[in-house]
Amino acid sequence: MLAPWIAPSILSADFARLGAEVDAVVEAGADLIHFDVMDNHYVPNLTVGPVVCAALHRRGLTVPIDVHLMVSPVDRIVPEFAAAGATYISFHPEATQHIDRTIALIRDHGCRPGLVFNPATPLDYLDYTLEFLDLVLIMSVNPGFGGQRFIPTTLRKLAAARTRIDAAGREVRLEVDGGIKTDNIRAAARAGADTFVAGSAIFGSQDYARTVREMRAQIA
Repeated sequence: MLAPWIAPSILSADFARLGAEVDAVVEAGADLIHFDVMDNHYVPNLTVGPVVCAALHRRGLTVPIDVHLMVSPVDRIVPEFAAAGATYISFHPEATQHIDRTIALIRDHGCRPGLVFNPATPLDYLDYTLEFLDLVLIMSVNPGFGGQRFIPTTLRKLAAARTRIDAAGREVRLEVDGGIKTDNIRAAARAGADTFVAGSAIFGSQDYARTVREMRAQIA
């Protein structure tokens, strides 16, 4: 399995000092910066777009930017996030009319494509797409808001996704997002996740580095 990555979600950061917040979590040991993009259409919330992503990228980030698109339609905005510095771009299969075309669009713009599964979305889409993906993201909350509780049935879904990825024999990251904290990250890792999105658990803590260290210790 791939080395574990911790991906702080800026959704829980202090947006009045976002650049400093991102610098702080990178210094604390973050492997990725997770960027939640919501459109008040696919999900009932509105967050940030490519301009903010580009601004963070220009600060000279030393870790990749992991863009999670909770938008519909998807294709129009993919080139903008690619130009803004995204490394990974993930989207929900329900949010696009042609999943293969969107995956190819992300790849054609130099980014690594990912597919995102809501808590009740079946993994069947992977039957036809896994060979083209670099990341599978399992939502452990219903998307749209930070600070929600982890949904326990996600563990079964992570295990099922891990089985599929291992059978494919490719280096595909298995990411989990929603309610991840120091007290449940070990269970998510045991179920097969290797990339862990954490928002309020990190940005809501008093010591970012200590929280990241505690998460790594739980994974180990």
